[in-house]
Formats: sequence, structure tokens, C-alpha cells
Amino acid sequence: MPKQLILCDCSGTQSIDTEALSHSTGLPCSKLYSALCTDEIEQAAAALGQGDAIICCAQEHRIFDALAEEIDSPAPDYLDLRDRAGWTADTGSTLPKMTALIAEATLTPPPAKTVDLHSEGLCLIIGAPDVAFAAAERLQDNLAITVLLDSPDVPPTTRAYDVISGQLRRAQGALGQFAVTIDRLQQLDVTGRSWTWGPAQDGGQSICDIILDLRGGQPLFPAPEKRDGYLRADPKSALAVAEATMAASQLIGTFEKQLYVRSEPLLCAHSRAGQIGCTRCLDACPTGAITPAGDHVSIDPMVCAGCGSCASLCPSGAITYDAPPTDALMRRIQTLAKAFLDAGGNAPRLLVVDHHGDEMVQLAARHARGLPADVIPLSVYALNSFGHAEGLAALAAGFSEVSVLLSPKAEGDVQNHEITLATAIAGPHLHLLDVNDPEQLSDVLFAREGTRTLVETRQRPIGNRRQITRQAAKALLPDTDTLPLPEGAPYGAVLVSADNCTLCLSCVSLCPSGALGDNPDLPQLRFQEDACLQCGLCANICPEDAISYEPRLNLTSEALSQVVLHEEEPFACVECGSLFGVKSTIDKITEKLAGKHSMFANPDAARMIQMCDDCRVNAQFHQKNSPFAGADRPKVRTTEDYLSKRKDH
Repeated sequence: MPKQLILCDCSGTQSIDTEALSHSTGLPCSKLYSALCTDEIEQAAAALGQGDAIICCAQEHRIFDALAEEIDSPAPDYLDLRDRAGWTADTGSTLPKMTALIAEATLTPPPAKTVDLHSEGLCLIIGAPDVAFAAAERLQDNLAITVLLDSPDVPPTTRAYDVISGQLRRAQGALGQFAVTIDRLQQLDVTGRSWTWGPAQDGGQSICDIILDLRGGQPLFPAPEKRDGYLRADPKSALAVAEATMAASQLIGTFEKQLYVRSEPLLCAHSRAGQIGCTRCLDACPTGAITPAGDHVSIDPMVCAGCGSCASLCPSGAITYDAPPTDALMRRIQTLAKAFLDAGGNAPRLLVVDHHGDEMVQLAARHARGLPADVIPLSVYALNSFGHAEGLAALAAGFSEVSVLLSPKAEGDVQNHEITLATAIAGPHLHLLDVNDPEQLSDVLFAREGTRTLVETRQRPIGNRRQITRQAAKALLPDTDTLPLPEGAPYGAVLVSADNCTLCLSCVSLCPSGALGDNPDLPQLRFQEDACLQCGLCANICPEDAISYEPRLNLTSEALSQVVLHEEEPFACVECGSLFGVKSTIDKITEKLAGKHSMFANPDAARMIQMCDDCRVNAQFHQKNSPFAGADRPKVRTTEDYLSKRKDH
């Protein structure tokens, strides 16, 4: 049974055509209420009692949740139709936009993947004695407190919490599993009349669930605001210390930690045979959750804050965003575009926002001109999870423009990289909006008008992000063969210098994606451009420095098949005639060694250079003074030999 739309015009401040909306969405609509959360609350209860519903106003969700619980009805879904579409200064029809937003709201989101974190309330407080002891006094009834002082000091005369002295050398982990290493550690001997500090020792180790850092200065972790369980405050600000202390008091019990990314180590192009290749995720991770682990990287899910940078930058798909998965985000994008265009809209524009952007949209609707009727907001948890593949897929689905509203919590350099890459492929139809004022946001969007959709036939690319990028680019640029891309792009060609390459095939053995290959029957270096990650491994390993790169996107069918980058004439064994090796290489070796090296001083030995493996071993075995020959086998002694020896004596 389809969900019912419960509509309210919020005291007549927005215009909603319920009949047209029901026709365009295919969903039953309630009558148009005007004060559903106040005067018409009884009618809201009656509407909720009819079953699954979508309340098209999110402002008063607490009231409706409580109402649903009171009447024992399923909790409704919510859609902010008013701030995103209804409250606007645009005089154009908002029906296509409302239709698109409702279509997106009917999609079933994939379940979140979580893991439980357990905190028993073991809290380490670091800071000067006056500030640290004051915080410990406030927390001693809720948490198990240990105060770490930089140097031995006069301890408090209370046993409500522990006090130690030392220098914190290292801290690792996150909420519920911090591990700290302390040098010059001194513990307090609380026996006797006078308490004294014990002897100092280095390398003391301990664990705790929470760290309250009241030192000021350098934080213990990169991106400290994203580290669960690590609370930091300026000791000079009483308000900041009080807020951090209050937050610490709540961190006891079991918490759900969302798992944001999924990794496939076999696809990782980080390293091979000790050679470093791709480091994009390592360079971008703000929290240090990603570390090298041999040929691949390792992600600590407890430290990962879910910014999405690694997933957008990963060239191979070894790391993918999983909250939600890429295909779920693509489905939302395609649903928005299709519903808008099917409802009679023209040239929609996509505005990608996170939580900060949602608040900007709400403020722009209330205090400025709101969003234009053709601008559809797409809310994502992590802004950097929306990369170049998603932007190109949006254009291929029918959007005329994609804008990403930057957030203070997002890594701007990652977004710049992704938008630059997408722009190099699709042209100036993707933008970053770096505005912090709601009125300015409205002005920027109203000043830029949508032109037209870039595709005649809307496309729905599927597959991994590399496949989606290629399919979207072909739809957007059907008459283009090859596009130049900026440096650092994960698409491109491998260029091989024929003068330097000796066909040693070291690059083939290390290529993590199989883009480089050989021919078992002929001395050839083959290449499939579509699979190339531009990771740098082949260039780093090449002993002749024969490899370079050309960042580009090849949209021809040739990119999907293997082509020969370099080949040479094979050498025929002088003994059996079978082909082996490379003729130019064998000739060079013969020229350098024959008659010039002690092992190849005579013609017979020099001739072995020009033999295949089997013939070379056979020739060495039968030559005079063969290295494979041993001493003569001793004569087998028989009984007669022993008896003869006795007779002789």
C-alpha cells in the first residue's frame, strides 16, 4: 500500500496543489491542512492512524513522533517540503521540484552498518593542577578519574580520583579503547601520614575510555574534533572547560559506531614489492585512520570519522563509501532527476549539501529568498563522499548543473580536486559554492540560471565509480574520443620509450590492476587503458626509466582492449630454433660478454648465451669440466672383494 502524503501549507505561507501533486507522484494526498502541528493536531492523529505516512514538514517532528506513539501508530517519515521547495521567491511552478523530493523520500534507505563501543567511564584528565583537579571534582561521581600532571606537584588530599605524574609520549585509539604511553611515570604512594611520589619510570602503558585534554596548545590527535572520546578545551575558557566536562560525563555505556567505508585490500594499489605507488587516501585522511599495511592500506573503523575523502580519491575502488553505498546515492540522484523531468520540469540543478548546508537552506528559506524552483537539494552525510563520478552521473541523469555547498567540516582541497576533475571531463557545469550567509546563497543561486540538460537521452550509469565515470562521460560527450585531464587524475595512458624499454616486464609483474600485460608467445608489452589507475608503480619499478604517464580519459572502444605498447623481434635458439627472449637484448649481451668474460672466453661457452634454457642446460652438462658433473662414482664392493682382501692377509 503506498504511503499517504500529509500536507500542510504552514498558515498559508506556501502554495501546494494537492490534486496535481497526487497525480505527479502517484501517491494519495491528505487534504491541505494549515496548522497541523497546533490547531489541527486531532486531524493529524486521524491521518497518522490510517497507516504509513509521510509528513511533508520536518520542523515539528518531535510533536508528531510523540503523537504517533500515543495513538500506537507507526512513526511517520518526514520530508522538509516547505524549506526546500515551498518557501521561495521564485514565481515558477514548484510542482516538479516537490514531485522529485517526494519521489526521493519514498526510497528505502539501506540499513546502517554499526559496531558497538563500550565505555566503562575510565577517564584520563590532562592539564595544569588547578584546572584538572577542578574538572576531576565535577566528574568523580560519574566516572573513574585519573589526573595526569606534567611534573610531581602537591596532590589533593582526596582519594575520590587517582593522580599520577609523567610526560604523555603517545596516545592511540578512540572512545572505549584509548592506549597511552607515559614517560617519567610516577605514581603516588598514599600510605602513611605524608603522601610521596614513587620512582620515575619510562614506557608506562595504560588504557582508558575517555581523554579530557585541558592543556591547551597542540592536540594529541589530528582532526581532534573528529576523534570520538577525545575532548579538548582551552583551559583559559571556563565555558569551554565546562562544556567539555559535561560531554565527558555522558560518555559511559554502550554506543553505536557507524562503519563508514568498505575496503577490498586485493584492489589496493598502495605498494608492490617494496615500491610505493598510490598514497591518495593516506594523504587525504584527516584523522589518521588509514595506515600502510604492506601492499595495501589498513583502515581503523574506530578512528574513521566518515569524511568520505578516501572513497572519492581511491582510483581502484579498494575503498568505497558505505554509509550509504555508492549505488544508493546514485539511485537518489537518478530518482530526483527523473521525477523532476517527468513532472514537466526543465533543466533541473542539483545542490549537494551536508548537515551544515541543510541549515543554510532552512535559513535561506525563512530569512532570504529560499531556493529557486529548479534547484533540488541533495543532502549527504559526508560532503566528500560526493566526488567526480557522482557529479558526472548527475549530469548524465538530466541535471543541467551541479553545485556543491562547502561546509566548514569538509576538506576543501578534496572537493576542489574532484570538481576540477569533473569539470575537465564535462565542462563548466559543476561548481563549488563557498558561501556562509543564507542570503548570499539565495542570491548566488538566483543569479545563475539553468540552461538545458546536457544529454538528449538520460542515462543511468551502473557499476563501480570508474565504470560510472566512463559511461557518464560517453553520454555527455558522444562525439569525443579522448579528453586531457589534470595531473593526478586516476585515468590515463602509460607511455613507454621504445629506445629505453628492454621488455624486462618488471612493470607487468607489479601492476595492481592488470592494465599492463605480456604475451607468452612473443616479446610484447601490452596495455589496457581503461584499467590503468595511474598509480605510479610501474614507473617507480622500471629499471630503465622508460615509463611516463599521460592523464586522459579515452572514451573509444580501444581503451577496453589490450594494445601493444612495445614489441621486438624474438631470438631463435641457435641449437633448437625455438623462440625466446628479445633479439636486441641477446645481441647486446653476446657483444659484451663473448670472448671478454672468463665464463664465455671460448666459442662454445659464448654460444650458450644464444641458447634457450633447455639447450643451455644440456650444453653445460655435456661440456668438458661440466659444472654439473661430479667425481667418479666409487666402485661397488662385493663379498668377493672382502674375501679376497682376507686371503691376501
